[in-house]
Amino acid sequence: MTISGGPVFWLLATLAVAAVVIFFERFFELRRVQIDWQDFVKGVINVLASGNADEALAICEDTAVPVANVVATAIRHRDASARVLREAVDSQGRAEIGRLDRRLAALAIIGQIAPLLGLLGTVVGFIKTVLIVNSQELVARADLLNSSMEALLAAALGLGVAIPVAVMYGMLRVRMERIVVEMEAAASQITGYISTREAKK
Repeated sequence: MTISGGPVFWLLATLAVAAVVIFFERFFELRRVQIDWQDFVKGVINVLASGNADEALAICEDTAVPVANVVATAIRHRDASARVLREAVDSQGRAEIGRLDRRLAALAIIGQIAPLLGLLGTVVGFIKTVLIVNSQELVARADLLNSSMEALLAAALGLGVAIPVAVMYGMLRVRMERIVVEMEAAASQITGYISTREAKK
């Protein structure tokens, strides 16, 4: 007896591979962009305190991570009003979050539709079973087992994809939220320093 997974089975297998690729790409990218933001901001503030804004900006551009990009935006708008400074930093922060969130939505969608595709495969498999029974007077046991196994394999793979994808998405979301919190803290620290320094002038 040859058991075929059916088209839904192979679609789920393709989604599983895509989910693994997305997970590792995002995992390594999120790990790359996470830095010790407190030391970084402290170093930038020390350079700013010495009056060398260009050097502080160069440090941010060389680092090229979300925290550094937000700090660089604050430095570029250091001579603007407090409102403009805050709006610029907030806008940059939203842009950085959008970049961090890239492809995470795809991972979430895969986790959500995998069980539904598994259910679809199950329904299709049992429809085939019913059609076989209705179309033949003598039904071979192997034919019934083949269509039934196709249905069960699709259901199993649907859950087998959805569960680990949910775990992977959760892991990436936790890491991303930690980076966002650090970015917001860095933004508050650098804007607070710039606003205080401008008020003293």
